[in-house]
Amino acid sequence: MSFLLRFVSSALWAGCTCSWAAAQGATFDVTEKSISELQSAQAEGRTTARVLVEQYLARIRAYDQAGPALNAIITLNPNAVREAEALDRERRVKGPRGPLHGIPILVKDNFATKDMPTSGGTLALATMQTTRDAFQIDKLRQAGAIVLGKTALHELAAGITTISSLSGATRNPYDLNRVPGGSSGGTAAAVAASFAAAGMGTDTCGSIRIPAGNQNLVGLRVTRGLSSRHGVIPLSNTQDEAGPLARSVTDLALLLDATVGPDANDPVTADAARHVGSGYARLLGEGSLKGKRIGVLKSLFGQAPEDAEVATLVRKALDAMKAQGAELVEISVPELDELMRDGNVIAHEFKFDLARYLAGEPSAPVKTLQEIIEKGLDHDQLNAVFRLRNGAKGRDTEAYRTALEKQGVLRTRMTTAFQTDKLDAVAYPVLRRKAVQIGEAQTGFTCQLSGNTGLPAISVPAGFTDDGVPVGMELLGQPYQEAELLKLAYAWEQAAKPRRSPFSTPPLVAGQAPRPLALTVVTPVEGARDPATTVSFEYIPTTGKLRYSASVQRLPASDVVAVTLQRGQEQQSGSVLAHLVRGGQLSGAAEITLRAKDREALANGQLYVHLYTRQKPLGVNRVRIELTPGSASVEPTLALMPR
Repeated sequence: MSFLLRFVSSALWAGCTCSWAAAQGATFDVTEKSISELQSAQAEGRTTARVLVEQYLARIRAYDQAGPALNAIITLNPNAVREAEALDRERRVKGPRGPLHGIPILVKDNFATKDMPTSGGTLALATMQTTRDAFQIDKLRQAGAIVLGKTALHELAAGITTISSLSGATRNPYDLNRVPGGSSGGTAAAVAASFAAAGMGTDTCGSIRIPAGNQNLVGLRVTRGLSSRHGVIPLSNTQDEAGPLARSVTDLALLLDATVGPDANDPVTADAARHVGSGYARLLGEGSLKGKRIGVLKSLFGQAPEDAEVATLVRKALDAMKAQGAELVEISVPELDELMRDGNVIAHEFKFDLARYLAGEPSAPVKTLQEIIEKGLDHDQLNAVFRLRNGAKGRDTEAYRTALEKQGVLRTRMTTAFQTDKLDAVAYPVLRRKAVQIGEAQTGFTCQLSGNTGLPAISVPAGFTDDGVPVGMELLGQPYQEAELLKLAYAWEQAAKPRRSPFSTPPLVAGQAPRPLALTVVTPVEGARDPATTVSFEYIPTTGKLRYSASVQRLPASDVVAVTLQRGQEQQSGSVLAHLVRGGQLSGAAEITLRAKDREALANGQLYVHLYTRQKPLGVNRVRIELTPGSASVEPTLALMPR
């Protein structure tokens, strides 16, 4: 936990004098609740904005640095409770401002906020305090949203796994050993874990869409010029966009409605008012997949064996769209790979755009990328990238001009493909390969197509790998056709119901994370002299860890072959997952991290303890692990008895 989070969160909790038991609406659970559900609950008096803030804070306290330790939050808003109380009073007197009134959200820590530091995820800017909000943050506050806090990001938004010198690595709540994607990984992990109703991120190449895909969310990169970037720490003025991530298309559209539009401080938005229309959320019900022509960009699915797992899931999702009436059209774009290669301008702009931004912030402790590097204020995994980008001598280079030319040609090729094939969207994987293990480099990204052309693209859930990792599908649209993309995404969402909550952040029990769950398995004993096995288990639902202590009785150690944990059915044994007692021993104790399919097997009563001996080499005393139903829910299909 960063010192900022320790300081602000402790101050916030110290100022909260409410009683959980007495608070109005305290029984209203925020987990996986939509903005509409939260709004209805407030309107009907079943909860208040203050209680919503308190419940989200309780979830953050239970799961961000404790339990699964997602490490998604950098700073909490010390004024959040007071802001919620003010909005509750306003609701009683004047009524709600709109659909975001009293709704807690989280924002990536590269958006300027006047009441919290804006760090960009770097130790170098940990104390930088701006005097006003970024344009989109101001718009959200005017709409009645409560900025609950700031989320972790890949340092200075310069990568797609989310690690930084200020906060370290953020975890994926669906697989705690994997990255959440980036650079908006903290926002995505937090929204997936129901730390807030929805969140804000930024996207220069894939920094909204990649973490949305990795967290079973929806995330939209808008057309260049639809939304203001003013007040956002820049990575590339040409490619930067800012916008929402959410658990549903409706929630995303509500945040989009509140944040798009022209801003005098961001000249690229000068024409935005003409394209915004009267609102995106109200149009969603008009969406349908029937008759929609979706171009399948085969080359972005990849050809390597490592690409097959994700490609299969995305094609399965496309087949499901076809079953709903969509028309799939295989398309190709001339010289696509060549145009995407070296067409990204981040390396040419980052150093200069960052320096320009920092020059306008009096509280910034450093003013250049060079200073950050020289003072050792960057993360080791970013150092080589920063040094490379710091080497840019100026913008007026042949390489920069070539990159910009490639972007123009690629945009023309894509818009031509839309018109020639009469397409409503172009589909391909958000990533060709699933989220990598923390510390590994992510490969297989396709983000350049939208990032380099400035065309809008939405990431929607496509399914889960066999080991429970979410996979995203991207739908690319024509300029300023966000409404059409949102309607397509909504129709897919209504047909497929793809949203699934992460195992690691279940509903709280009396304001606390579910307690570890325990049981003891004793193998059947046919006679007083027959061998027996006793295994005590403790399951931690927020991490998927299964601790055990096992022993074998009435058998010489030399006769023990193994005591195993195995999947299986009532009459059939399955694969060995772990050795609880090894051959030649009488006891064993350790901790196992259950994978997604093993957690499912535990939920369904399909894990067994087996004893193998020299006399019974094919196994004896097979017994099912049955955790008694009770009050603490581990996953949607499993309820266990608390210890």
